[in-house]
Order: sequence, then C-alpha cells, then structure tokens
Amino acid sequence: MRIALIGTGVIGAGWAARCLAHGFDVLAWDPAPNAEQNLRAKILNAWPALTRQGLAEGADPARLQFVADLEDAVRDADFIQESAPEVEDLKRSLLARVDAAARPNVVIASSSSGLLPTRFQADCRHPGRVLVGHPFNPVYLLPLVEVLGGAATDAAALDEATAFYRRIGMRPLRVRTEIPGYISDRLQEALWREILHMVAEGVATTDELDDAIRFGPGLRWSFMGTCLIFHMAGGDAGMRHMLEQFGPALKLPWTKLEAPELTDELIDRMVAGTMAQAGGRSVAELERYRDDALISVMETLAAVKARHGMAPDA
Repeated sequence: MRIALIGTGVIGAGWAARCLAHGFDVLAWDPAPNAEQNLRAKILNAWPALTRQGLAEGADPARLQFVADLEDAVRDADFIQESAPEVEDLKRSLLARVDAAARPNVVIASSSSGLLPTRFQADCRHPGRVLVGHPFNPVYLLPLVEVLGGAATDAAALDEATAFYRRIGMRPLRVRTEIPGYISDRLQEALWREILHMVAEGVATTDELDDAIRFGPGLRWSFMGTCLIFHMAGGDAGMRHMLEQFGPALKLPWTKLEAPELTDELIDRMVAGTMAQAGGRSVAELERYRDDALISVMETLAAVKARHGMAPDA
C-alpha cells in the first residue's frame, strides 16, 4: 500500500513515521526549504520509540520517497493525508490540486485540527472522498484520530478512512457533528485558556500549572476520562449524586471561558516559564523523553487492562 503525505511538518512527519513503522511505502511532498532533510531527521528521532513499540514486517525508513512534485506524490497513492498549515484557503487550494491528480476513489484526509471539511472540500471535483483525519502529537505514538466528513463526504469514504487508521494501530473517533475544533481540541482549548488567564494574572507559573495537571487529574486521564471519574466522585449513587452535590459550584465564577489578551508581558512569561521547565534540553531531547514516557504508560495500561479482562482499546 502506498501512502501519500502532503506537508511534512511535525504532524506530517508523525504520519510518515507511523506509516513506515507499519510497513507501508510513503511518498512525501513539501515545498518548504530543507523539508526532506528535516523529515528524515524527525523520523530518525522517532524510530527508537517505534522499534520499542514493535515494527511491522517490512518496516523501514528507506521506504520513504520525497518527491518534488505534488501531483507525482498523489497520482498512484492508495491513501492520501494532507498536513499543510491550518489556513483554510491554503488547504482548499491544495486539496483541489490533490483531488484533480489522484485516482477518483482514493480517500483524501486532512489533518486539520479545527477547520470545517465542508468548506475546504468545496473546490474538489470529487468532494465525496474528502474528509478530516485529525491526529494528535506525536502522531506515531498517540492512537487517537478524529474522523469527520463535510456535507458532501460519502459514508463509504469515512468507513474506509476509519478502517485504514485502525490498520495502522490508531483509535478512530467518529465525530458525528461538523463543529469547529471537533471534540478533543475544544476540551484542550478550555484548559489552555484557563492556563493563560492564571499566568497573566500572576496566579501561578507554567511549572506550577503543569504540576497541577501531571501529578493530579492527568494521571487519571491516562486511563479514565473525566465523565467516568466524576461518576465515581458521586459514590455508590454515581453521577446523579455528584451533580446534586457539586452542581451548584458550577454557578461560581471559577473559570473564564474567553481567552486573555496575548500581551507581550504574557508571552514573555509563557516563554520564560517553559524555557525554564525545559532545563536546557532541545526539542528533540524532550521528544525522546516524551516518547519513552508515553510508551511506558501505554505498556503499563495494556498490562493492567489484560489483568482486568478488558480489551486493549477499552
């Protein structure tokens, strides 16, 4: 199977690493300077984690081919994943070019993290095969991918994309309603806005805010979502008692849903805080640490689920 990747930044490179690790041929295109060099470096940095996770038969970074022409990348592809910058006009024009060059029945998925597929499929001759397949960074390790179509997307294309993502070890989440930001990013954005407010107001530093998540709710979130956690908070009576007991607190002005103004001062605080947290480590070094931690968590969760008779993707 031949996979075409349009755009090879952080997300596109993650797709390349995941597809190569599952034994597919990958054709990649990106007009940015040094794109091929950067892509191969990102794959090399990810490969130790993928090797630890387990490579499919035939998996080899050498099966990556970087091409200079977009049409050459997609002409004979069996699945196409676009990961261009999150600019609607750019995606719309790119997808129209891809649609014109690709074989008619091949699915074209966009890695968009919030744009509406109805809008960027509008200039395609075959809009029924255009949809969103929104992954999470690092794409080569995190299994979640949100799958949704636009007004013209065929159900068969959504089914085919879902099957492909499962084939490369992912957990597709079908988003039933075409809504900006989809599901997961809307949840993340709510938390992110609160973080920015608290830094702007001097309530807490970036380090303290990260600790508030990673040593508390973040540990629970890795194996049990918020709704089930709050169900348990109600004791034997479950969610109903939890809402009866704690529901009135929702009226209190604890949170601020609107984002704060990104002043120079706030930006400087965020940069200084996260640079201090990085402790002089490069992004590549932090990526390797993150990958090691993620695989350890996933391995542990898989073992615990097996002991409790639960499916790996439960």
